[in-house]
Amino acid sequence: MARETINVGILGYGIVGGGLYKVLTDNAQSITQRVGRPVNVVKVADIDWDRPREFDVPPELRTTDASEILEDENIDIVAETIGGIKPALGFVMAAIEAGKSVVTSNKEMIARHGNEILSAAAARSVDVAFEGAVGGVVPVIRTLKESLDADNIHEVMGIVNGTTNYILTQMSQNDMAFETALKQAQELGYAEADPTADVEGIDAANKLAILSALAFGRRVDVSQVYREGISRILPEDIAYARRMGFVVKLLAIGRRTAEDRLEARVHPVLLPNSHALAAVVGSFNAVFIRGEACDDVMLYGRGAGALPTGAAVAGDVLDCARNIVHGASGRTPCACAGEADLVPMGEVRSKVYLRMRVKDQAGVLGTIATIFGSQEVSINSVIQEQSDGKTADIVWIVHECVEDQLTSALKAIESLPIVESIPACIRVEG
Repeated sequence: MARETINVGILGYGIVGGGLYKVLTDNAQSITQRVGRPVNVVKVADIDWDRPREFDVPPELRTTDASEILEDENIDIVAETIGGIKPALGFVMAAIEAGKSVVTSNKEMIARHGNEILSAAAARSVDVAFEGAVGGVVPVIRTLKESLDADNIHEVMGIVNGTTNYILTQMSQNDMAFETALKQAQELGYAEADPTADVEGIDAANKLAILSALAFGRRVDVSQVYREGISRILPEDIAYARRMGFVVKLLAIGRRTAEDRLEARVHPVLLPNSHALAAVVGSFNAVFIRGEACDDVMLYGRGAGALPTGAAVAGDVLDCARNIVHGASGRTPCACAGEADLVPMGEVRSKVYLRMRVKDQAGVLGTIATIFGSQEVSINSVIQEQSDGKTADIVWIVHECVEDQLTSALKAIESLPIVESIPACIRVEG
């Protein structure tokens, strides 16, 4: 028989944990109406209660000992908002073993250990939900698991990291250098003191591994997801992109090939201004989904922050609570049929933007074009601009080509005495 109240314990009281507590407590009356039972936060665990927080917790709910939540038989749902692998994974597995449902916003843990966690949950007949792990408040996990579950998804492509999107927006709209935009993002709390996970695409790769597994029904080894960050993006290339009708975005791209293999890659791209994702600015996230039946779908919203992500995690709490009330679990399992066959990046085909710094003399264009032709790289457009009378920028966009062939061409071009450097190589989508 279901409890008269559904009790929740929160592990970790940082930004997301605080947002979750705020949403559940502020909306307690309407949540009771929607679930059919009160959903109460009865314990919150954190190792440091002295640091300042946006949302306060009554002293009687606080603990520094996670076992007070994990071993309490009256707690039905454990919300893990610590992040990282240790100690979060151990806590989650202990909660499942104790027969508790789990909600989490931990993308790294789900990306790397999702199969282990979900298998344990199925064996114990409890739920694991992780809407807050990808895209903040954007409901992409539930959309893929439920709304589009019957469709055959061909592509998921998205802006899934608010920090990098904010930085690129500032570089584009305000002509900032990367370092200046990053510092501003840190001052506003969008970027950590160590921003590596965001600006080098690690965070986005974890999220892509989760999205690809859900969209395509194959487990994706996140260590095999191709990844480039935005730290080498220069204002000059953003300016050239703008002139040609593009914006620069860091995209997570999951795509099913005609041979039923998967592309999984995170890197900067040039997107045409007409593409739906091109208008996503600041710290917002958006995920573009293309399916056989649904055609094109885009989900958009705040990608970070206490209340947006807290609301997404709270939605998972309510879903688990309803299952407890009705004696159900695992209604929408993640049904991955084995490991994904990922296409190596060298075999991927894409259009590419290139900027070369060359000596300003006759024959340069022809020499470089000949090398492109020898590697079956076809030129779509070219712009040459004199800079100082001695050197010039040449900006190329090449037609869709195989990555390995382009790499071979660029190695040959770099060795030419007429070429000083190739400062930019950015793929083009859309």
